Amino acid sequence: MSRLPGLALAVALIAGSPAIPTGPAAAGEQGPRHVEKGSVQAVAAMQPGWNLGNTFDATGDDETSWGNPRVTPELLGDIRAQGFKSIRIPVTWGRHQGPAPDYTIDPAYLARVKEVVDQALDADLYVMVDIHHDSWQWVNGTGDDVLPRFSAIWTQVAAAFRDTSPRLVLESINEPQFTGGDPAARLAELNTAFHRIVRGSGGGNATRLLVLPTLHTSADQVHLDALGSSFAALNDPNLIATVHYYGYWPFSVNVAGGYRFDATAQQDLLDMFARIHATFVARGIPVIIGEYGLLGFDRHTGTIEQGEKLKFFELFGAQARARGVTTMLWDNGQHFRRTDGSWNDLELFHQIRSSWKTRSGTAATDLVFVRRSAPITAQTITLNPNGTGFTQIRLGATTLRRGPDFQISGDQLTLTAALLRRLTQTQGYGVTASLSLRFSRGVPWRLDVVAFDRPALTAATGSTSSFAVPATFNGDRLATMTAAYPDGSNAGPHGWTPYKEFDRAFAPDYEAGAIRLTPDFFAEVAEGTPVTLTFIFWSGETVTYELLRTGTSVTGTPLA
Repeated sequence: MSRLPGLALAVALIAGSPAIPTGPAAAGEQGPRHVEKGSVQAVAAMQPGWNLGNTFDATGDDETSWGNPRVTPELLGDIRAQGFKSIRIPVTWGRHQGPAPDYTIDPAYLARVKEVVDQALDADLYVMVDIHHDSWQWVNGTGDDVLPRFSAIWTQVAAAFRDTSPRLVLESINEPQFTGGDPAARLAELNTAFHRIVRGSGGGNATRLLVLPTLHTSADQVHLDALGSSFAALNDPNLIATVHYYGYWPFSVNVAGGYRFDATAQQDLLDMFARIHATFVARGIPVIIGEYGLLGFDRHTGTIEQGEKLKFFELFGAQARARGVTTMLWDNGQHFRRTDGSWNDLELFHQIRSSWKTRSGTAATDLVFVRRSAPITAQTITLNPNGTGFTQIRLGATTLRRGPDFQISGDQLTLTAALLRRLTQTQGYGVTASLSLRFSRGVPWRLDVVAFDRPALTAATGSTSSFAVPATFNGDRLATMTAAYPDGSNAGPHGWTPYKEFDRAFAPDYEAGAIRLTPDFFAEVAEGTPVTLTFIFWSGETVTYELLRTGTSVTGTPLA
């Protein structure tokens, strides 16, 4: 997994995805149309997959250097028990290589990787092994040693796995990127060398499934077409195409106002699946999305609001099924707890697992805000049945009554004032009830009823290295923040948008009653010029606040 430079990527994404080609070139003329059924069936049998992230891809001394525990057969058995059929084992080899000309891999490290591969196969998993962070550590360079060193890795790895089960799949390189020369030509050279070396090693490698990535593992059409040309040149029916997908970038990290899984974010996902299907799947070339998720998860999974992320994963799973694509969830330890075999967010996993087989109904929101300081009125929420049928609403073990508690008209669900009054009659702010919206298929949709009033901010002093806005949230939740100078220009990082990146520039601390502004935010704030912050909350409330930086000192004042 990697993150591309913010501004360049943001501009490309906001400009929109390339149109899906429709002429003869789209039909492909990019590779063999007659992939053996066994290859397609094998890739289908790998669905769904999971990544053993931040383990053998760690750039420290061993597999535990990035904080994850040593891999055990029990862990791999747990992954299989969750319903996963395949596991991707990213491996960073360079730290464990000797010098030129042999570039010998440490035998103990190679043996350990092979041990875990064998354990995964014993757990009845398909396994995919790659070259991982080497891609940006040294493969991206222009030195004469890149191809020999890359080739040396695959020569040794191919020999080690020559007689391993055909359920082992080898992947050329993770997220290839290059700092010089013709990037497409350089990737084609590496993919060709990988193919030649593995096939030439004989044994099971003569027909083993091999995975070739696009540049950056991007699903942009230009990169899909370039990979298609490599498929045509190699003319091998046992090849698989791979891309990665972390969503529409503003939504994926919660920046530039992309805090909802809105029509733009949805269309980005739909277009990606349409392109890989038209370019490869429809022509009999299997595709694996070797990593998927949301980039904000790198920091923590709360960067994106719960209901919005659930809608993303629901649609992603539905499209994977509809388009015949195998997917592998990126998990560096933020999802599955490897020490006790449980999920950090069981609701999220239930949505992901359900999407492997069926669609689930969702709604425009998972939050209904009821103001304590005003008369309570009925509220209407738009449902997204996604081909299912709405059946009922549960409150714990109680089924709510149509009429007194709610009305339903088409996709419009109205919660009555009487129900909301009953659910919020207890004192205090925050979630007062969680309703379970049931549909004819899939998982229920949780709808939290939240008692709130307008948040209040107070004055503060601090420094550019440590500053927090004192906040009385009054049950509300922060969605995003904008920052602007008096002339209307954007302040802070990501200067091309007024909306700052959640958790990178700012983050709410509900327990402490504060909104923290990061050193990264102040690093790009001008001295001596007031900055107006606008905090936008999920209830729809907005609250403004003024900052003034003087050297490393910062003062903050609430605005009316």
